[in-house]
Amino acid sequence: MTAHSTDPTAVAGRPQGRPRKAALAAWIGSALEYYDFFIYGSAAALIFPKVFFDESDPWTAHLVSLATFGVAYAARPIGALILGHFGDRIGRRKIMFFTILLMGLSTFLIGCLPTYAQIGTGAPVLLVAMRVLQGLSAAGEQASANSMTLEHAPPDRRGYFTSFTLNGTQAGQILATLVFIPIANLPEKDLLSWGWRVPFLLSAVVTVAAFLIRRHLDETPEFQRVTARNEVAKLPLAELLRHNWAEVLRVIGAALIATASTVFSVWALSYGASTVGLSRSTLLWVGVVANAVALLAIPLWARLSDRIGRKPVFLIGSVGSGVMIFVYLWAVSSRSYPLIFLTGALFFGVVYSAANAVWPSFYGEMFSTRVRLSGMAIGTQCGFAIAGFAVTFAAEIAGPNGRNWTGVAFFTAAMCAVSAIAALTARETCKVPTGELGRKSAAHPEPSLAAQRV
Repeated sequence: MTAHSTDPTAVAGRPQGRPRKAALAAWIGSALEYYDFFIYGSAAALIFPKVFFDESDPWTAHLVSLATFGVAYAARPIGALILGHFGDRIGRRKIMFFTILLMGLSTFLIGCLPTYAQIGTGAPVLLVAMRVLQGLSAAGEQASANSMTLEHAPPDRRGYFTSFTLNGTQAGQILATLVFIPIANLPEKDLLSWGWRVPFLLSAVVTVAAFLIRRHLDETPEFQRVTARNEVAKLPLAELLRHNWAEVLRVIGAALIATASTVFSVWALSYGASTVGLSRSTLLWVGVVANAVALLAIPLWARLSDRIGRKPVFLIGSVGSGVMIFVYLWAVSSRSYPLIFLTGALFFGVVYSAANAVWPSFYGEMFSTRVRLSGMAIGTQCGFAIAGFAVTFAAEIAGPNGRNWTGVAFFTAAMCAVSAIAALTARETCKVPTGELGRKSAAHPEPSLAAQRV
């Protein structure tokens, strides 16, 4: 036991985790970073077709605007390759600093861009460039924050503590939506001239706050242990693809569950406002309510996964989302606001949250410390890239009149089914000691698990 340790189970000379501090830093940092990321989604659905694209063909402008939302997801696998490598080489903490600064800068610059009316086709080109930078940042953010919390957490509470990253993501979406509600209610002239810029310019404040919060965060005990033993992988990607290619493919498939999120958050918003004729601000409030419910549901699902396992909870989320997408889009098409709020909260706030709460620990536990950040980043971001363009696929499926919501629901359900099948092929790891994760022989827990609590 170290001289300053109050933990009777502490091991002499071994760095001790700080799970609460790591979880708080991950929660706040993710909330602030994903505020930046999600305000783009609302703008792409409601504003950018009229600001950055030629309005002579409204449907094409709308389709291309939604495609720019997906551009960030296409950039995320590239960011995962780069940031995953350095995260496993130099540590999780430094990557978390870099991602928040990159996201803040790119988001602020979006608020400064000239419009299509001012410079023509140069406007969407600059917009796409900034969106690519957002995608590069997001690629490293969740993987580094999830690795940080997982490696700080007690072995039997990894699900709970890693869920704070995704809980923070939901909080960021709430913040982004709340900022956009008064903006969406501005007169059309003010909205399209200066109003849309305000949420993006506010990212400067967000960036400074997140940087200050993460400044005092310690590197993880597991990464320090690997570093002390001189076991840091020189080429994490090569080692990952040599020994863990199956796990990477499994994570890619499971990550397609994110299609349910992008269809709910972006395509359904556009469908409800542009096709069905519902109030923009009211639909934004549906997102606020659903994400508020998710803030409560995520830690509960995560705690359940620490008791019964990751797989059953994840499957509830993936299979349930495939069913609930039909219910929610039907409610939107019915024009009934009470039904929309109820089904939105149940779908996105409760059911989808089961998968959302579990995947940070579920995916991270498939890999060892040496390649964890690379494995999570590459696997999730490749899957998320497909999910990001799901809104464009959905717009194509819905057709020029945008009314084929059942086709969109079937497409989303198919992605959820792939996610469920991928999860079924994974081994259960919730009881495996942290130091044994990623080893092919670590399918069963060791009896000393309780003695490893931090």
